[in-house]
Amino acid sequence: MKLGIFTALFSDLSLEEVIRRIQPLGIQAVELAAGNYGAPAHIKPEWLDAPDKLQDLRKQLEDAGLTISALGCGGNVLHPRIGAQHAETQRRTILLAEKLGVPNVIDFSGCPGDSDQAQYPNFVTVAWPPDYPEVLQWQWERKVIPFWKERAQFARDHGVRIAIEMHPGFVAYSPETLLRLRAEAGSNVGCNFDPSHLFWQGIDPCLAVRKLGEAIFHVHAKDTRVYDANARVNGVLDTKPYADEANRSWIFRTVGFGHGPDFWNDFISTLSMIGYDGVISIEHEDSLMSVEDGLEKAATFLNHIMIRKKLAAMWWA
Repeated sequence: MKLGIFTALFSDLSLEEVIRRIQPLGIQAVELAAGNYGAPAHIKPEWLDAPDKLQDLRKQLEDAGLTISALGCGGNVLHPRIGAQHAETQRRTILLAEKLGVPNVIDFSGCPGDSDQAQYPNFVTVAWPPDYPEVLQWQWERKVIPFWKERAQFARDHGVRIAIEMHPGFVAYSPETLLRLRAEAGSNVGCNFDPSHLFWQGIDPCLAVRKLGEAIFHVHAKDTRVYDANARVNGVLDTKPYADEANRSWIFRTVGFGHGPDFWNDFISTLSMIGYDGVISIEHEDSLMSVEDGLEKAATFLNHIMIRKKLAAMWWA
């Protein structure tokens, strides 16, 4: 496995400056954001028509000994109002990935509204009253399956895989719902595994890795801390702003600050056990820590675990 970074955390810096900052940290791969909910970071969809820009990007990274693990375009391709715009960004990102020889495009599954007249998404989380399962059935049959069958085939035709990040608020938010989407769309659709969104749902990430197996295309390294003092009173469904750390039931943390080495050792070992040998890409969304501090701590923490794992493998070989 290689250590990587999602460069969206440095979206205000040039690629040259990003490379300068990450090289001393043992990072070997970058994941680039191409738009939708996050601003494009170091690659833009319009570069599809500017081959010189792509050539310069490729050369900069190759000269620095870096590879591109994925292009990200996280959005809501099924949104009643902005879905078409997000889907077009996704389409262009797939074509960019093809031109750059990047294997994975990362996105969310999306979430439709509750009818063709809807203006906003409707994320169904309960089985009663009966309106909700009816909405869910309509969403999958009329919106989710038709879109993803077509888009998965488009990506397959261009030699690219789509890695869906399981995230509440979208229809694929758990191993079960991700595998349902994959069963409908085909094996070209898999998972960008981010444990941070599973912790607070009560899902064991290592058991989820075992369940998903070869469906895991890419991995994010991001942690979550659940605060029992709030969660045991209010539950884990929390709509308070992420900046309200003291009152939230959970917040995102830098790797190692939500769960210690025991978890992360087991997580990386479990990934290895199911045959994953790709990139572990650091994503920083810790509101209690600066980007620079969070990245340095995460890289040091993960490098230590990954080096020990390599040494152990050599010992037993």
